[in-house]
Amino acid sequence: LKCRKELRQIVENMLSAFYPEDTFRVTTPVSVETQAAICCSGLIRDVVSLNPDWVSICIGINDVWRQFDSPAMPGCPGISEGVPFHVEKMILSVKDNVKGIFLMTPYYMEPNGEDWMRKRMDTYGAICSELAEKYGCRFIELQAVFNDYFQYRHSSYIAWDRIHPNQIGATVIARAFLEKCGLIIITDRERNKKG
Repeated sequence: LKCRKELRQIVENMLSAFYPEDTFRVTTPVSVETQAAICCSGLIRDVVSLNPDWVSICIGINDVWRQFDSPAMPGCPGISEGVPFHVEKMILSVKDNVKGIFLMTPYYMEPNGEDWMRKRMDTYGAICSELAEKYGCRFIELQAVFNDYFQYRHSSYIAWDRIHPNQIGATVIARAFLEKCGLIIITDRERNKKG
């Protein structure tokens, strides 16, 4: 829950700092500690009632994680058992009532693409990509963002368990989100790389 609070604060602070002429309310009413089916009902119940202008969805992390850390746990959905259905249901529940939807891929902060959990997370990411294209969502490929970051730092620097980012990891996510909002923050390293 700490990352959720930090991410929300970073996004709200940056929007308020760069756009003082506007007001923003950034909330995260749906728990990040649950799986897709629970988040789906929470989104419909908690988020829609707030009449948001924009909605962001990042789902699949706990659905994958539970397949590996608790494989015998009842109700642990597989890919064909509900995650695509629930993500699509979340999109459909809000798309006609908001200006837009940000759909972020789940991520596993592991640069080795052959890791079992990372491979499964990439499969979920591909599902998100397809749904984003199908419904015109702003797509944020967080796994690619982290892969770029890991060219310079080890994953333990931003997440000891490779799932729950610390404040630096939350800032990496916030930056990717804000870039899809049109707030581009370019470092000298990136500027030199492009030039």
